[in-house]
Amino acid sequence: MLGAHTVRKGEGQVADMGSVHMRMLAGGDPVTGRAFTLAEFTGAEGPWTVPHVHQAMEESFFVLDGDFTFTVGEEQVPVGPGEYILVPRGTRHMIHAAEGGGRLLTLMVPGGLEDMFFELAQLPAGGITDPAVRATVSGKYDSVPA
Repeated sequence: MLGAHTVRKGEGQVADMGSVHMRMLAGGDPVTGRAFTLAEFTGAEGPWTVPHVHQAMEESFFVLDGDFTFTVGEEQVPVGPGEYILVPRGTRHMIHAAEGGGRLLTLMVPGGLEDMFFELAQLPAGGITDPAVRATVSGKYDSVPA
């Protein structure tokens, strides 16, 4: 049996995607065996994602700081500190942070989507905002722009 997996404040692998940063808390092998990924996202106000769909995973979000509007299907769902939202697989969604930005805990089941964020963070300047480039990368990870 493995010992406890601990990530201390200021630790954890970070994917810097410009206005949004992901800090990996648990995921991948051997930590979770890709059963799930838990990550902290921090960022500025504005859109954090493009509208997209995951066919093989659920994503859920717990807001730590800030106010967000989640578009889930056609519904606009405001979510603030201490609130939780689950996006079922196969559901088109996007995230928009209100003025001041915010911070979320994100649980992805099963895991593996963290690899997409690390790849997006490695794109050359302007790559992450190029729709064709972003679609090519995200399409490899069950995150299809919709």
